[in-house]
Order: sequence, then C-alpha cells, then structure tokens
Amino acid sequence: MARALMFQGTGSSVGKSVLVAGLARVLTRRGLRVRPFKPQNMSNNAAVTADGGEIGRAQALQARACGVPPTVDMNPVLLKPQSEVGAQLVVRGKVRRAFQAREYASIKPTLMSDVLDAFYGLADQADIVLVEGAGSASEINLRTHDIANMGFAQAVDIDVVLVGDIDRGGVIASLVGTKSVSDKKDSDRIRGFIVNRMRGDPSLFADGMDFVADRTGWAALGLVPHCDSVRVLPAEDAADLQTVSRRGGRVRVVVPHMPCIANFDDLDPLNAMSDVELLIVEPGQPLPICDLVILPGSKATVSDLEFFRKQRWDIDLAGHVRRKGSVLGICGGYQMLGQMISDPDGMEGSVTETAGLGLLDVMTCLTPDKRLVEVEGFLLPENIPVSGYEIHMGQTTGSACERPFALIAGQNEGACSADGRIWGTYLHGVLSSGAARQAVLNRIGLDTGLLRDHYQYVEEALDAWADHLEKHVDIEALLALARVVKRP
Repeated sequence: MARALMFQGTGSSVGKSVLVAGLARVLTRRGLRVRPFKPQNMSNNAAVTADGGEIGRAQALQARACGVPPTVDMNPVLLKPQSEVGAQLVVRGKVRRAFQAREYASIKPTLMSDVLDAFYGLADQADIVLVEGAGSASEINLRTHDIANMGFAQAVDIDVVLVGDIDRGGVIASLVGTKSVSDKKDSDRIRGFIVNRMRGDPSLFADGMDFVADRTGWAALGLVPHCDSVRVLPAEDAADLQTVSRRGGRVRVVVPHMPCIANFDDLDPLNAMSDVELLIVEPGQPLPICDLVILPGSKATVSDLEFFRKQRWDIDLAGHVRRKGSVLGICGGYQMLGQMISDPDGMEGSVTETAGLGLLDVMTCLTPDKRLVEVEGFLLPENIPVSGYEIHMGQTTGSACERPFALIAGQNEGACSADGRIWGTYLHGVLSSGAARQAVLNRIGLDTGLLRDHYQYVEEALDAWADHLEKHVDIEALLALARVVKRP
C-alpha cells in the first residue's frame, strides 16, 4: 500500500517545489515508485501532459525526477492568473472557467472531490506520494474549505513537514509562528521541519535548529545548504525571474518582464549558457541595446501588450529593429508581433480589437478552444529536428505564415519577416533542443558549436541536488513519517 507525506512552507518561494523534486529523485534511485502531487497550484508556468491536459511546470519537473511522464492527476487544480484579481481555473488538465479572486472561496468546496480522486488514483500507482502544499501553511484566512494545505492533509490523514527559507530571513519566527497561529489540530499534523538555503557555516545555525525543535516539538529533519545546481531547474513563480538575469556573454538577449508572463522556462536554456548574457528588463527600465529581444508567452496577451506600450517598450523595440536586431515572439509574444489581435468573444475583456506591434504581417483571433499538444517537426530554414509543446488560445493567420518558423506534421507553423530577422512561433520549449538553440544563436552571430539538449543539464542538476539532499536531510526519518494512504 502506498504511503504519503506532505511538504508545506512557511510562505511562498521557500523552495518546496525543488525540494520535493530532489527528494523524489533520492527515493526513486532507492527503487521506490514515487509520484508527486500538488492539490492546488497557482502558476502561469504550465506543462502539457501526454494525456492532453496542463499542470504546473513544477509538477512536470517532479515527474521527471521520478522518471515518469507527467499526468493531470499530479496537479488537479491549477489557477492561472489573468490579472491582479482574476484567474483561469483548470481542473484535471482542462479549463473550467474564469473567476474573480473573491469568488474562489465559494468555488473551493466543489473541488475537493476532484482533488481526492486524483490523489487516490496516483496512490494506486505508487509506493510513496510526495505532496506539495501551496503558499503558507499558516494562512488562517484561507483555512475554510482549504484544499491546498492543512485542509487536504486532514482530508487524507497524512502528516506534514514544514519548510522554511533561512536565506530570506526570519526563519525561526516563521517556523515557530506557524505553530502559534495554527489550530492545534492542524499544528499537530506537522511532525518535522527543514530549513532550506543556508549560506555560510551550517554550524552557526545549530542553536537555531534546536530552538525551533524545543519550541514546537517537531523533529529537525535537515538544514540544507545552498546548492548552485538548483539554478538550472525550472522556476515556478514569475517572482523568481529576478534571479534569472545574468551578466556577461558574447551576445545579449533581452526579455521584457510583463505582468502575466507565462511559460518563462523557455528562457532557461539560454540562462544556462556562459556565452549568452540574458537580461530580464523590469518595468520602468528601457530595453537596452542587444542582439535579440524575446517576447515571451503571456496569460493575458492584450493587457500585457497594453502594459508593454505603457513602458514605451514598443518604441525601444522599433529602434532595435531599425538597428537590424532580431526578435523572437513565443506564443503570446508571437500574437503581439502581428498587425491586429481580435477578441470577438471577450476572452480577455471588453476590447474586441487591439493593434499589434506591426512587425509581422499576421493577425490573431482569440477563440475559446485551447490547444494543448506536444509536437515534433523541423526548424526552418535550417531543417533541424525540433520538439516542443503548444498551450494557447487563438489562431494566427496572414501572409507572413507563408514564411514559417517551423514545419510541424507537414504543416507550416509560425511566421517570419521577409528579411528573416523577426520570428513568431507557438512552440514552447523550442530552445531546449541543442540543435535548434544553436541555429537561433547562429542567426544572431554567435557560433556556438554543438550544443546539448537542455534536459540533459536538468537531469544532471537533479542528480546533483539529490546527492546534496542525501547529505543534509534525514531521509530515513522522512520515510518513517510517511503514513499509509487509506481510502475512505
């Protein structure tokens, strides 16, 4: 019978996702059938599953760590922000509806059955399920009908390990404070804690570990030093983009950071290259002179395009094009490059037509149907094999499509300008292919030589991270805390 253990955090971005991925690799290497599970995720960084759905990118990484393909049951509820107060609800891989933040409290109770069905289905395939919580374990204002943290742990009767991040400061207070503000029934679920991202001499925090253990009664399960290999692994939150920019390199690639940026792990293969200077440009800053501008995916293309113009980035981009610079638009970024974006069904709001940036002779019509598919084909004109995935609403047509970016299943995909310097594509993950990345960089003047596929770097990073966790986390104690999953 499967066992399960849940990892919750003192807050968002404390490293839960990569911690679960590393532990999944540790246990998989020990011969266990491991499955990752996150009841509810909020992220625009999504992955397409083989069963035709979408889940959070973090769960796809965790599935890779387990050596299994990702499925929609690994993340049954995915919330994809479309504005500061609204999001799209994806349930077991399929879009269910859009909602405003204030509505979600009434929606949550209807989702627990989907969450439990997915969890028990995974448990049937596993020796152990590693469950990741969302946000903070101590958000008592969200506790009613909770499906993401303690509400789920109580529903399936499993114990919890609490994760804190010492690098952001206040870790002792955040760990002890979680126990203080939580209901006793919930805090009793927490059996141990892990302190993540320690920099410097670990012995300097030995007293801190003892203090937390004494005050809470929880087992100190590990003080995990910073591990540089983690930077290669895909980030889940757009806030993590602030750590992506890296100086130095023979060519400069610039990416404007828009509010609803999506699937930004498209940038990871470039960020891993020492020859490439990748700059994430924050709002209020101009787009600097560079070799390539990438307009990334967006969960709200029209509003992000409006934001782009408010930053006057459209003027910077026009200057870049006049200087013979190159532009790559991916998914929403591709749609922005066209002449017009029409939204007849009000998918993104009340505006039915929005002028694009006018750099490609194409037009996009946003439609309710969502395309979710993994694809293979050839990058043109180099005719290099390429693979990726599509996750978008809308259809793009126009004369520039007669100069396709790629050939997929014998059909033209994407578009290119007549001078061959501006490219648009719906293919996420296209730069993960070593050969395709090499071809794109060659176009902007960087002779890279043969490049490896990015997944090879990810695999090496997962192994290095797992080795690191083996040294600094009490794996046997974690296994002892995992409870047998009992179906109701």
